[in-house]
Amino acid sequence: MYNGNYFWGMDFIWWGIWFFLLIWIFAIPYDIPGQRRRKNSPLDILKTRFAAGQITKEEYLESKKMLEND
Repeated sequence: MYNGNYFWGMDFIWWGIWFFLLIWIFAIPYDIPGQRRRKNSPLDILKTRFAAGQITKEEYLESKKMLEND
């Protein structure tokens, strides 16, 4: 019955597949497309808008001061 190819009822290949799937689901970073993403804070959005040139330095500083006071 036992021919050396089974380990707890599964082939080693199946254990490898399950192990790979668990690593893929839980251990890969969140910034890969299609994965869970961290939401940007209001300050991160403000920095992005300032870096893109959508707001002036004065608007940035005023908004940053307002956000840090809350």
